[in-house]
Amino acid sequence: MKEYNLKINGNDYRVVVKGVDGTRADVEVNGKPYEVVVGEEPKADRPMAAAPTATPVSPAPVQAAPAAQPASGGVIKSPLPGVIMDIRVAVGDKVSVGQCLMVLEAMKMENNVDSDKAGTVREIKVAAGDSVLEGDVLIVIES
Repeated sequence: MKEYNLKINGNDYRVVVKGVDGTRADVEVNGKPYEVVVGEEPKADRPMAAAPTATPVSPAPVQAAPAAQPASGGVIKSPLPGVIMDIRVAVGDKVSVGQCLMVLEAMKMENNVDSDKAGTVREIKVAAGDSVLEGDVLIVIES
C-alpha cells in the first residue's frame, strides 16, 4: 500500500494505492474508493521509468453551473471539485429548500451549496478545509 499527497490545480488530495492487479488498481482519494484501469500491464523485459514525464494538458473548458444543484434523494453532493470553506449547519439542524448549507471554493470563487429539500441534517461527511471532488456526498438530509 502506497500513500501520496497530491496538489492538483491548487487542491490537496490524499491518494492511497491499496493494490494493483495487472491493469486494475484499487485506490482511495480523500477516503473515497475508486477502481482505476491503466492502459497496459508493464512488461517484465521493459523497465518502468522512475518518474514518468507528464505532458501539460490545458484544462477543458468548464461550463458554469449553479452551485445549488445538489442531488435529490436525501444527499447533497458537491457540484464542483474544490475546498470546503465554511459549514453553516450542524447535525440535527432543520433546513429548508434554498438554505445555504456550506461554502465551497472552486476556481478561486466561493460557491454556496444550497439545500434542494427540507428536512433534518443527519450527517455531515466533510469538514472545513477538506478537498472534495465533483459528486462527493457532503451532507445527508432526512425528511
